[in-house]
Amino acid sequence: MFDFSTDLNTINDTTILLRLFLAVVLGGAIGFERGRAGRPAGLRTHILVCIGSTLAIMTNQYVFQEYGISDPTRLGAQVISGIGFLGAGTIIVTGRHQVKGLTTAAGLWATACMGLAIGIGFYKAAIVGCVFITFATVVLHRLDNRMLSKSKVLDIYIEFGKSASITSVLDAIKSYMVHIDSIELVKPSYDANATVAAIMTLRLKQKRVRLDVVAKICAIEGVEFAEEI
Repeated sequence: MFDFSTDLNTINDTTILLRLFLAVVLGGAIGFERGRAGRPAGLRTHILVCIGSTLAIMTNQYVFQEYGISDPTRLGAQVISGIGFLGAGTIIVTGRHQVKGLTTAAGLWATACMGLAIGIGFYKAAIVGCVFITFATVVLHRLDNRMLSKSKVLDIYIEFGKSASITSVLDAIKSYMVHIDSIELVKPSYDANATVAAIMTLRLKQKRVRLDVVAKICAIEGVEFAEEI
């Protein structure tokens, strides 16, 4: 049934099997890391996205090859733009203005593009692309966290008690060699005793352990709850 001596750039039984197999393997390689990290789009989602984009471009190539009509890249263009709707569903903005899921959304888009490369027979680019996508999500994730831990800028969420003087709390924070870049008052999320909460962007005037800064803010009189976001 499958003749491996045939042209791998045309649509035939061999290339159908090969391309869909690569879509499962390469898409699964990226989705495995996302799933292990507890992200909303994991192994199955990335595999399905890669298979779907591979089928789309193969179908377009088949129509062009068999009937001599249609633009062989038209469906691929629709996949690239359409995957944005799926990616947007993985992005979450929490009540404390935290944005989560951007990396997963970007990974889905990159996986779809990888599927298009597989579907059109651009095997080398798909395999190399898979390696670099995995590198970005695994290795660079650790580097990103390390750079963030050394940053002098941090966002913090604070809830104030009913008897707290916000002015005195801000003065206490400034006394820790911290400059307040911005402050936004929001509704409290955790403590029932809190009357108001704030999201602050703080800039450390010197290198300090970020957890120590948060701990000192938690110890300020009138602060019911505080965490870095």
